[in-house]
Amino acid sequence: MSQLCYNRGCGQRFDAEQNYDGACTYHPGVPVFHDALKGWSCCKRRTTDFSDFLSIAGCTKGLHNSEKPPEPIKPEVKSTEKKEVDLKPKCHEYVIQAPKQIPSFNRPSADEPMKRLQSKISPSLKQALEKLTLNNKEASKEEESDEIKPGTSCKNSGCSKSYVGPESNEEKCVHHPGVPIFHEGMKYWSCCKRKTSDFDNFLAQEGCTRGTHVWTKKDSGKKVVSCRHDWHQTGSQVTVSVYAKNTIPELSFVEANSTVLNMHIVFESEKEFQLKVNLWGVIDVFKSYVTMTATKVEIIMKKAEPVLWAKLDLPPPISVQNEKDNQKNEETCEELD
Repeated sequence: MSQLCYNRGCGQRFDAEQNYDGACTYHPGVPVFHDALKGWSCCKRRTTDFSDFLSIAGCTKGLHNSEKPPEPIKPEVKSTEKKEVDLKPKCHEYVIQAPKQIPSFNRPSADEPMKRLQSKISPSLKQALEKLTLNNKEASKEEESDEIKPGTSCKNSGCSKSYVGPESNEEKCVHHPGVPIFHEGMKYWSCCKRKTSDFDNFLAQEGCTRGTHVWTKKDSGKKVVSCRHDWHQTGSQVTVSVYAKNTIPELSFVEANSTVLNMHIVFESEKEFQLKVNLWGVIDVFKSYVTMTATKVEIIMKKAEPVLWAKLDLPPPISVQNEKDNQKNEETCEELD
């Protein structure tokens, strides 16, 4: 009877009677995720793509291992009961005071021509991009030839099969079409949601879908994604921070006029973030600029007037009915106080 090998990076089935030293190629180290790069502690290969990480060939040879690693002991979570009174928020705690009108000076038209802001590239970003370039060159060398070499691993997530010959194309590929999700210590695939807290068990989960093997990496192009971003201000300027790692300066730009900000950021080789903001206040475009680092993009905008902004974006006009509803809510809050 064939047995499943639980060595990291192997995942093959083997015959115990034919298990010899050197039959298994695996990773003796542990997975390392740092600064968007993924790899193993025992070898130097790094990649930003999770499916590429799963297909990194082992760096050590030895015996196959049929012993399944034990599940880690889950800590007991003690539920604490809260009184219903404590869960009710007080109305006045959620009333945020802010200016209700835009600055008094004449507001320029939003149709003004846009100007591309000057970009400053930090040394940390240059160093991170150099590492990514080297890793991408190594990966591209393996994919330059159209010929599929024996031993090439299937690129579908969760599939542990390797290319043997033309007959491998006739096999059914059992894989995960979804994406990996790590949340609150649990690890699972979005397509089947079999949760586990152990990384080895997560990698060993059998696929939930049957399809065709993929021996070469798919070119999916750029993917438009959302990015966490926030803003803060001083008396003279407003700073918008977009938390995008390893931004590509040649493909990214930020443009603006006096009242509109438009961001187009490409990062981690294939991700794209776009955002257009109708600014609450007015800025001096010629004194504004962009700073790109390895972990984020900062847009520093010089205020045209030293006015405190209530928000980053200008809210749409409020109808008369909405104003009446807001006044009623404020009166109700005052009565509760």
